[in-house]
Amino acid sequence: MKKYKHYKQSFLASLLMTSALLTACGNSTGTSSNMNIPIIPIAPTNELATQVFKNGQIYTLNEQQEWADAVAIKNNKIIFVGSNSEVNNYVGADTNITDLNGKMMMPGFHDVHMHPIESASENTQFRIDVNEQNPENFISIIKKASQDNPGSGWLIGYGHSIFTLLDATRSPLNIIDEAVSDRPVIIMEQTSHSMWVNSVALSLVGFTKETPHPKGGRILRDESTGALNGILIDNAGNIAMDLAMAPTTESLSKDYDGLVNFTLPELAKHGITSISDARSFWQRDDHKTWLKAQENKALTARVSVGLWAYPSADDIEQLTDLKALYTNNSESYLRFNQIKLYSDGIIVNATSAMLSEYNLDLIGIPQNKGLNYFTQARIEKYIKALEPAGFDFHMHAIGDRGIREALNAVENVGSEQGRHRITHVEIIHPDDIPRFAQLNVTADAQVAGDFTNPEHWHENDELIGNARSDNAVPIKSLDEANARITLSSDWNVSPFNPFIGLQNAVTRVPQELTLAKAIKAYTLNSAYVMRQEDMVGSIEVGKLADLVVLDRNLFDIEPNTINQTQIMITIFDGQVIYQK
Repeated sequence: MKKYKHYKQSFLASLLMTSALLTACGNSTGTSSNMNIPIIPIAPTNELATQVFKNGQIYTLNEQQEWADAVAIKNNKIIFVGSNSEVNNYVGADTNITDLNGKMMMPGFHDVHMHPIESASENTQFRIDVNEQNPENFISIIKKASQDNPGSGWLIGYGHSIFTLLDATRSPLNIIDEAVSDRPVIIMEQTSHSMWVNSVALSLVGFTKETPHPKGGRILRDESTGALNGILIDNAGNIAMDLAMAPTTESLSKDYDGLVNFTLPELAKHGITSISDARSFWQRDDHKTWLKAQENKALTARVSVGLWAYPSADDIEQLTDLKALYTNNSESYLRFNQIKLYSDGIIVNATSAMLSEYNLDLIGIPQNKGLNYFTQARIEKYIKALEPAGFDFHMHAIGDRGIREALNAVENVGSEQGRHRITHVEIIHPDDIPRFAQLNVTADAQVAGDFTNPEHWHENDELIGNARSDNAVPIKSLDEANARITLSSDWNVSPFNPFIGLQNAVTRVPQELTLAKAIKAYTLNSAYVMRQEDMVGSIEVGKLADLVVLDRNLFDIEPNTINQTQIMITIFDGQVIYQK
């Protein structure tokens, strides 16, 4: 590249000289009017920066220049990365200079799996305690929530553990009906993979004893009588929540307020400059909330939206609707260029898709091997239809069968165009680990939640046995097999503070990453899955200035203290959007 630049400059200089000579000759011979050789001015060697950061420990993620002392920025682009002495060539009278005083600077963090609208919206009106083990104690809380949010519309809550309901001494439906019986109530379980509803809600959704189980879901019933017990598993719960969350002017206002006034400022505070919305319910008008934020110039992060593929939708209609929502303008902060679909459910519900059956049946399926929201054949249908339109697939798969089927789908119909990923990757059959690299499928892992740490792995022994519980979220094995790994939060299941995720990633022996690889998973690798690695994700000349300054150098501290790190400055697109 250096040789090319030198050749280009020499060529331009020769061109200028030739042009001048021809012009001079033309003045005497009259032949210059036939010559179309332009005089091209040569740009000055150095540009003047609008901002300079110097005296820092700048971790670039550029393999050719891993560390630097200083960075120069012109407007929103990086124009220099190098030494303190050399950066002075870019300083003019109007350059703003920041002395980092030895602080660490690095690229802005990416969180490529989070729920930035639904996790902050006040459309969820109350919370109940995930640690409460007696559901009878929820009655007074639900009653009070109804009093605090009067009216006949849906009362929406969040927070319990499904096991609290499954272990109840009487029907969960009777308990919630005792709390509120004159309006529909729906409470999302802490993992978001089940809903607790009352009789009014069941009636509005149209679920009865005779209703067949929907794709990817289960309507739980009393084992003896067949009566509904108020628990809706996976997609059965989603169907009810879609009705509860049907968009209104008020609900959209609350979504927007939560996104703009809570989520985005908190992301900036934690150094996160790019995100993927991992489940955008476009039938609830989530996409309109994003578009409004863009129109109002309120976005302080680069956003790739994962449009939700509804399991119960008609394929022809849904594929048409999804194609119509696609946008991928690289100059925009907002792009609708990903599809989010679920291959399966989760282990604790016994709904993640497994190659061998569960040891316990929680959902009324003999020889249960879990559920499919989308079968392999249907995933293939969607990839075949939407990948050529430009979409990348963000596929939820937790069980070894779900992961294998998602990989099979990419292998069977995907092309080199796709940048698909499988998220969660909790239980992977050893035979499938090398397939991630072979198929260019990114493994998107969440380790910010303590429940993914090795000391919690065997809490699932009762469901899937010791052998399958061991080695959950095997990021080291994936890395050793050359898989591209991204780290994300799944907020609000886990905190989005990237330093919690980094600490857990490097300390979860035997499935840990080195610090350098964990940082790359949160930056450059994630930029790749967002199709913006040519713009951000590392600190290099020509890239956009999405940068963060930390209060300590992550490479100089004990790994078990990484979570104490604080963001001092967050720079997004050349502008300071947070300063401690």
